Amino acid sequence: MEIRRLIDTDVKEFYNCLKIIDSETDFMMFEPDERVWNEERLAKNLKDENNLFLGVIEDGKIVGFLSAKRGVFRRIRHTAYVVIGMQKNYCNRKIGTKLFQMLDNWAVKNKIIRLELTVECENVSAIKLYEKSGFTIEGIKKKTMYVNGKYVDEYMMSKVF
Repeated sequence: MEIRRLIDTDVKEFYNCLKIIDSETDFMMFEPDERVWNEERLAKNLKDENNLFLGVIEDGKIVGFLSAKRGVFRRIRHTAYVVIGMQKNYCNRKIGTKLFQMLDNWAVKNKIIRLELTVECENVSAIKLYEKSGFTIEGIKKKTMYVNGKYVDEYMMSKVF
């Protein structure tokens, strides 16, 4: 298994990974049929040096990822918003821990002092990973998503260096 920064030529394989993750979990933003293919936009995001896209690759396939998008404007340039996703067969293997270690190195190198993310309050295993990686809960966002016929809350979490 390899973890590396994704590049624009990974765009199709990355999109396939996202679609699989969307179909395997209710904890991500997109429902299985909602993600729209936009090769140009996704490739542009992967090429943007202000962002970090790490891919978990096994047998030539991307099976998980971590993305961090840096704040664009000067007042929030010291922050990055983080998203992580892993195909079901690769969860609970300490891969997330390694991704967050690599994220920390990137953040320090790029003078980012605040990482932030949101997570559904019921996603206990993800919350444990985030807390283990140094994130703390800052608050609750009420009824932010509508999943399987009910509104769900999310925690706003951050890590400040």
